[in-house]
Amino acid sequence: MQVELHQLEMRYERLRKRAPRTERALLTSLAEIGQQTPVVVVGDAERFVLIDGYKRVRALRRLARDVVLATRWELEEVEALLLERGLRRGSEDALDQAWLLAELQERFGYTLEELSRRFEHSKSWVSGRLALIKCLPVQVQEHVRLGALSAHAAMKYLVPMARVDVAATERLAAAILPLKPTTREVATLYAGWQSGSQRTRELILSSPKVYLDAKAASHPAPPSATQRFLDDLSALGGIARRALRALHEGLLPQLPESERLEVGHAFARAKADLERLLHRFDLEHGRHAG
Repeated sequence: MQVELHQLEMRYERLRKRAPRTERALLTSLAEIGQQTPVVVVGDAERFVLIDGYKRVRALRRLARDVVLATRWELEEVEALLLERGLRRGSEDALDQAWLLAELQERFGYTLEELSRRFEHSKSWVSGRLALIKCLPVQVQEHVRLGALSAHAAMKYLVPMARVDVAATERLAAAILPLKPTTREVATLYAGWQSGSQRTRELILSSPKVYLDAKAASHPAPPSATQRFLDDLSALGGIARRALRALHEGLLPQLPESERLEVGHAFARAKADLERLLHRFDLEHGRHAG
C-alpha cells in the first residue's frame, strides 16, 4: 500500500539512533533506484503510526516525495513495537532498549515486572537501562543517539557519575566527544574522577586527553609476543657471553671435583635446552621460508 507522508505519525522517532553516513547512502539509493523495502505502520486509513522505517521516511522527505510504500501490521500498537524490537534483536544497543522500555512504561503503563518478563531479563537489567533515560542528561543522551558516545560506556560509567554530579557529566561528555573515546578510556576517566582530588577532577573535565596520556605513560602497554621473544633472545645471548668470559678466565680449573661435576651436569642441561630451541627455530624458519 502507499501512504501519504502527511498521514504518518512519527511517534517513535526518538527511539531510533541517527547514523548520518547510513542516511546519506540511503538518500543516494532512493534517488537512484527508488524505495525497495516498505516501511511498517499500524493504524487506520486516516492516520498511521510509523513503527519501522524512520530513515527511509526522512530520506523521502528530503527528496520532496509525497508518498511512501508501506506495510500495515494488523496489531495493537504496543504489540507492533515489541514485534519490531524482536526482529531487530542483536542489532540494538543499551540506549535503544532504554528508550523502548521507557516508552512502554510511560505510554502503556508497563511495570518493572512486566517489562522484565516481556524482555526476558531481570528487573535490575530493566532498571539499569531505564537509568540511561532517567539519570543521564538529555544532551548526553543525544550524543549517544548520534553515535558519538558508546551506549555501554554511558550506562556503565556516565550514569553513576550523573547520579553524583549532573553538571560534571555534561562537561565530561562534551570534552571527550572530539576524542571518540573507547569504553576503556571512559572507564579510566570515570575511575580517575571518582577517586581523584578536586585538582584531578578539574583536569579530567577540562583536558581529558592530557589525563589519558598521563595514565598511559605511567602504565605502558605490555610488550608484544614478538618483543618478548626478542628480549629473551637478547637475555640468552648476554648470559652466554658472561658464561664464556668465566671460562676464559679459568673458572673450571679452579673448581673442586664435586663442583666441576655439578657444573658439567648443568651445562649438559643448558646445551640440551639450547639445541631444542635451535632445532625448533630451524624448523619454523624453514617452513616460513618455504
